[in-house]
Amino acid sequence: MTSPNMFIVYVSDVARTVDFYRQVFDLVPSFFPSPGFATFALADGVDLALWSGYDGALVGDPVRTSEVTVCLTGGPDVIEEQHRAWTALGVTVLEAPHDAVFGRTFVIADPDGNRIRVAPVD
Repeated sequence: MTSPNMFIVYVSDVARTVDFYRQVFDLVPSFFPSPGFATFALADGVDLALWSGYDGALVGDPVRTSEVTVCLTGGPDVIEEQHRAWTALGVTVLEAPHDAVFGRTFVIADPDGNRIRVAPVD
């Protein structure tokens, strides 16, 4: 069976966004050959890519219909602690911590407004 193995996030400045993702995810790029493309290895054979090669993706005020999600174990207190840690870094908070149908959650934005959600493990 074929499964998705790379998720691409469109960004205007790959180097700037690599630095942002390094800070919030504590990851080092696994592939960063040019100023226009980088990847982070998330799991065996699964990557998160940052790409600035498609200029139209960020023109105007694009609608964000997807999110990068980090699922944490440990309950609502862990979600709140992650929110405090990232807020201390100066991230843009799009949704403050709140309860959703799946538990405590919040959403931040990367430098281009791409959504990053923190939620509990199901």
